[in-house]
Amino acid sequence: MKSLGWTVHGDGKRILPGEVVAPDERLSWPRTIGIGMQHVIAMFGATLLVPTITGFPVNTTLLFSGVGTILFLLITRNKLPSYLGSSFAFIAPLMATQTEGISVQIGGIMVAGLVLIALGLLVKAAGRAVLDAVMPPAVTGAIVALIGLNLAPTAASNFQTQPLVAAVTLFSILLATVAGRGMISRLGILIGVIIGWVFAAFYGAISPDAVAFIAESPWIGLPQFHTPQFQLSAILVTLPVIIVLVAENVGHVKAVSEMTGRNLDDKAGDALLADGLATTLAGGFGGSGTTTYAENIGVMAATRVYSTAAYWVAALTAVVLAFVPKFGALIFTIPSGVLGGATLVLYGLIGMLGIRIWQDNKVNFNNPVNLTAVAVALVAGIGNLTLSIGSVEMEGIAWGSMGIIIGYPILKSLYIKIGEGRHASF
Repeated sequence: MKSLGWTVHGDGKRILPGEVVAPDERLSWPRTIGIGMQHVIAMFGATLLVPTITGFPVNTTLLFSGVGTILFLLITRNKLPSYLGSSFAFIAPLMATQTEGISVQIGGIMVAGLVLIALGLLVKAAGRAVLDAVMPPAVTGAIVALIGLNLAPTAASNFQTQPLVAAVTLFSILLATVAGRGMISRLGILIGVIIGWVFAAFYGAISPDAVAFIAESPWIGLPQFHTPQFQLSAILVTLPVIIVLVAENVGHVKAVSEMTGRNLDDKAGDALLADGLATTLAGGFGGSGTTTYAENIGVMAATRVYSTAAYWVAALTAVVLAFVPKFGALIFTIPSGVLGGATLVLYGLIGMLGIRIWQDNKVNFNNPVNLTAVAVALVAGIGNLTLSIGSVEMEGIAWGSMGIIIGYPILKSLYIKIGEGRHASF
């Protein structure tokens, strides 16, 4: 039975042993809405944490995560289930350009989105092989790792402002993530932030002015919109994030392919194009950049429901919540100690994601090209190497990313040319 683009699975009520609900199927609408709410819960903590850390409007970011997800579903023709939430990769460039103001920051996000659109079109035309040629695992892993580790001083600084609050938050996150099961484990950061916030309230770390701000905020209202400004230095700092977005989108396509038993490689270009459009739209109005969310893959694995109908429910829910200013005001009362405890874990996880890319792809660090190129890129990023070219100041993420993208193929060519690397594994 076909209804609104989805075939109703079985009787719409049950999933028999060994069965899954495919992307183009759905259960009954009450069950689909319930699963959609689970997707909202799964994406909520991470999507809201990014604007909380960077000072971006929470409601605006939430709005464009929902709108971006709708765009993604439309462009992939309801064949690739995914939620587009706030990308952690944007935190580093946004923190680096915080003094420039939100208009300059979203200008960088918008340009990154436009470049991602171009990459999506290129992949659609030439196939995924073009990505593997330009960004081998050694390069991709290094860029992802340095983006996360570049933020380490910010996490430590926030932790030091309220060490007891930060320690309670950190311990709660670790306990929920390691000892928790199912959804509790996947929502570890959100649970830790809530516990830290409650502890901070009793500890007196939340000011009366913050509480008054929540009380004075209306229940219904429009999100805050901003107009982008384009500044070369901010754009150059932001562009390396594209590497992360490409890796996450392509990885998402592969993961869903394995889970559903369908070859979705031909959707990689559509995924990049859709995420690029969503990021461009968010940057055009004041939201943070987006990416496909691994958190929601966990919901699909637990429920065996891969229906894109559930993602429409999640997206529309996010859009509705974006028009509740009181909700955004509540998020901004989170004290720096809580952020310190949460980001100590979060930024480290981003760094470890880069290392996992090396492990999964068996990158050979006995090869001097891999070893030296990655070593230089990481230190440039972690040490936040900052140099100016004329009036343009570039920081560690930009130098580390550009250095390895340009330097890696040159070093590899030289190594092979002199003969010693002719049969080496890269």
